[in-house]
Amino acid sequence: MLIDISQEVFNCTVFPGDPQPQNIRAQSIKNGDICNLTEIHMCAHNGTHVDSPYHFIDSGKTIDRMPLESYIGDCFVTHDRGDITGEKAEKILEKARAAGAEKRILIGGKVVVTEAAAQVFADAGIILIGNESQTVGPEDSPRNVHLILLGREVTLLEGVRLGGVEEGKYFLMAQPLNLGGSDGSPCRAVLMKSE
Repeated sequence: MLIDISQEVFNCTVFPGDPQPQNIRAQSIKNGDICNLTEIHMCAHNGTHVDSPYHFIDSGKTIDRMPLESYIGDCFVTHDRGDITGEKAEKILEKARAAGAEKRILIGGKVVVTEAAAQVFADAGIILIGNESQTVGPEDSPRNVHLILLGREVTLLEGVRLGGVEEGKYFLMAQPLNLGGSDGSPCRAVLMKSE
């Protein structure tokens, strides 16, 4: 069973201050053109997207240089509310290890990954962390959490939708577009229920 955990792009939630994606009809059959042709204007971090280290680290890897293995493989989905503290992060990791999916973790619910939690996840060697917010850290000051995780080349999958997805192990496919030199990319994130 496949579960789409992506936002629809043109009506997606955007980080405060980021541009809203625009769908511009460049050509239209009903206007006499040979085909329908869509022109897209958007930020690389609109909707469901991934961050590369270059987003916050000028010498960091761009999205086209990140390994695809970061975005594809077993993951653990859990749900919480409020701040994800270092202690909560340890408990999430315990459950993910027990499920055999500790390398990629998705957290559903209205949560904020704290600096302490980011350090726990980075020290544990995870390769991806995802959440429903448009930023993994506090919305008013996301920099330090990003630096901790992106500094260890942990992929950030932001803006997923996990309502109705039960806690447990899944197979994640969330590969970005191959945008050379970019600090992030939209993606179509999909979960497949592991047997």
